[in-house]
Amino acid sequence: MTAVPGTIKKLVNDPADVAVELVAAFAGAHPDIVQSVAERVLVRAGRPAAKVGIVTGGGSGHEPAFLGYVGAGCADAVAVGNIFAAPSPDAILTSIEHADHGRGVLLIYGNYSGDVMNCRLAVRKAAAAGIEVRQLFVTDDLASAPLDQTEHRRGIAGDVMVFKIAGAAAEAGASLDEVEAAGYAANARTRTIGVALSSAELPGAAAPIFTTAKDEMEVGLGVHGEPGLSTHKLGTAAEVGTELAQRLLADLACPPGSEVVLLVNGLGANPLLEPYLVHHAVLAHLAANGISVYQSMVGEYVTSLQMAGLSVTVTVLDDHLRELFDAPARTVAWRQ
Repeated sequence: MTAVPGTIKKLVNDPADVAVELVAAFAGAHPDIVQSVAERVLVRAGRPAAKVGIVTGGGSGHEPAFLGYVGAGCADAVAVGNIFAAPSPDAILTSIEHADHGRGVLLIYGNYSGDVMNCRLAVRKAAAAGIEVRQLFVTDDLASAPLDQTEHRRGIAGDVMVFKIAGAAAEAGASLDEVEAAGYAANARTRTIGVALSSAELPGAAAPIFTTAKDEMEVGLGVHGEPGLSTHKLGTAAEVGTELAQRLLADLACPPGSEVVLLVNGLGANPLLEPYLVHHAVLAHLAANGISVYQSMVGEYVTSLQMAGLSVTVTVLDDHLRELFDAPARTVAWRQ
């Protein structure tokens, strides 16, 4: 990978202010769902009844993650960092304080060192203020560490499955222990793997994060440009879908007869027809292995600015997770 002069045009103001402007703009666009309580923190509009609070957050540039998952039946508050950067401990603490409805808070973040460090600092301050906070760091990215080291894996598009399932449990009045258990169950039963065709380029940067040859793709590359598993010749949609499905089933306990949610997530630059073509191949491979798809989701859920590529996520359902998945939700990115 080599740096080349930046060529991607962007509609931004001052690149240094993108995250703060995003929070204000998002709140202004969706006042019936979210409201701004600080320049980097959004909360659910209207105060819900006493319940376990769900808090998330992360760097900007992944929209609709993470602010698009704040609302009824999902997250109660979100802290927003700079492009691809963790929110500050103070922003995370503010989000925790606003999500505290008297029954504790579950904090759900992707498993990245900066997020983990800042979350833990914020949780210590929250505990000193008398708020009980549990932490769940999502680890669905199978390409980022071996199966026997899942605690080191990153959180990518599987984040949204954990938000939804834990958020539904909290909305139903479950205890903090029960909400935490539902979130951990969703995380354990979720795997994601992606493929990148071209890099994102940060606002104000002179070059993309990485480059690939025109006839190559990166398998397993992270949403911030972290190294993946391998560089391959660019395949067809059918070839890519089949390979990603094979890798998912090799890593996840998903025997014949299993029922799954299948999420195909565009990373920002692909026309929607491409994820649908890949979805078709994944669906066929799952069916050939005796696995039924309870619901498919195809679109953009966790992006990487204008990175070209996509990821495939599978969540294996049981009766309880299916019930929570089906529960109502009203956020900008997930309405059910």
